[in-house]
Amino acid sequence: MPNWGGGNKCGACGRTVYHAEEVQCDGRSFHRCCFLCMVCRKNLDSTTVAIHDDEVYCKSCYGKKYGPKGYGYGQGAGTLNMDRGERLGIKPENVQPHRPTTNPNTSKFAQKFGGAEKCSRCGDSVYAAEKVIGAGKPWHKNCFRCAKCGKSLESTTLTEKEGEIYCKGCYAKNFGPKGFGYGQGAGALVHAQ
Repeated sequence: MPNWGGGNKCGACGRTVYHAEEVQCDGRSFHRCCFLCMVCRKNLDSTTVAIHDDEVYCKSCYGKKYGPKGYGYGQGAGTLNMDRGERLGIKPENVQPHRPTTNPNTSKFAQKFGGAEKCSRCGDSVYAAEKVIGAGKPWHKNCFRCAKCGKSLESTTLTEKEGEIYCKGCYAKNFGPKGFGYGQGAGALVHAQ
């Protein structure tokens, strides 16, 4: 039977798509009103579409369903929710059973709610958002500084002695080898009479 004046078939609903309402994507035609994300049903355009096999998604839903998973692959504040993707057909991982705390803090509140470790410099509670581990101990980000000069430290610039942390320069000056030839820079090689 001849196709009298018809157009291409819509990739979503299967009906005829006429030129005035046609959106093309990946070699297929869609009605403008049928060009929607398969999951959230938002309208799509050339900047927001992501294709997987014959399915069209918005970039957000595509990333949740097919993108990398795990810590560090979030997309801003939206990653702080408990959505595990069940509505996208993602099977949730087995959740590990709760392990009791090994925190030495024996207060009932700390035992019930997991109490915080104490900062090695100031002794106050260190919560996860502000916690830095150095020399095997917890520190506040603001307390994670050289004990001598107060310079902010990183794991690569850190040296430890007797439970205190120092920058490499202060550690070398105070605890490094002493004597002729162990100075820092050309000024240390000057011979005074």
